[in-house]
Amino acid sequence: MNGLIALVGSGEFTAAMAEVDRSLLAATGRDRPRVAIVPTASWPDGEAVFMRWAAQGEAHFSALGAVPVPVLIRDRASADNPAFVAGISGADLVYFSGGKPGHLLATLRDSAAGSALREAHARGTVIAGCSAGAMVLGGHQLRGGGRRMFEPPIGWQEGLGLVPNLVIVPHYDAIPETLVAPLVMAAPKGAIVIGIDEETAIVGRDGKWQVMGRGRVTVWRGLRRERHRAGSAVSF
Repeated sequence: MNGLIALVGSGEFTAAMAEVDRSLLAATGRDRPRVAIVPTASWPDGEAVFMRWAAQGEAHFSALGAVPVPVLIRDRASADNPAFVAGISGADLVYFSGGKPGHLLATLRDSAAGSALREAHARGTVIAGCSAGAMVLGGHQLRGGGRRMFEPPIGWQEGLGLVPNLVIVPHYDAIPETLVAPLVMAAPKGAIVIGIDEETAIVGRDGKWQVMGRGRVTVWRGLRRERHRAGSAVSF
């Protein structure tokens, strides 16, 4: 069975998401799960920011009783590093933090680390992504970054496809919903657009999901909009 997936709107490695993270650790079935902390998306912001996210993830999951292992993939070349590939392959939970989604996707696509991620997911490893880390897990991802990515013409690129029918929009409650309308109209055929509020997650696998956290998840099926709060079950 494929592993559980958590798509998080924001708040990785903070107390606001501790309940969600405890549930992910429990889903591994391990007493002391091994957690791969992958801060790759933050690398374009500089070494200090990159290492700060790695350290924050390590401290957060240590406090929750896990065994965190920073996997310091910076760029496409390091995504083929055998030590980093082993860090993903040997994890019970792989967690991608936020930053630049385009950089994260370009780093993982067609890499040994990307292949290890897919193989781990297929054998039951839990996969979590926050913000940019969530965006890349979908079937398609917006090109560009910031608010301009919502302006026509909308550009798309294929994501990693762990949740192949979804387009993921994090920080949804921080974005005027009018900016999302062009995205919904231009979504790839058959795609479902999901907006995840900050400090909110949607967790599931094989089409069955549950909302967790303080905010809402907004689901766009074509032009039909649904709102779901914590505890709601959602099917894709």
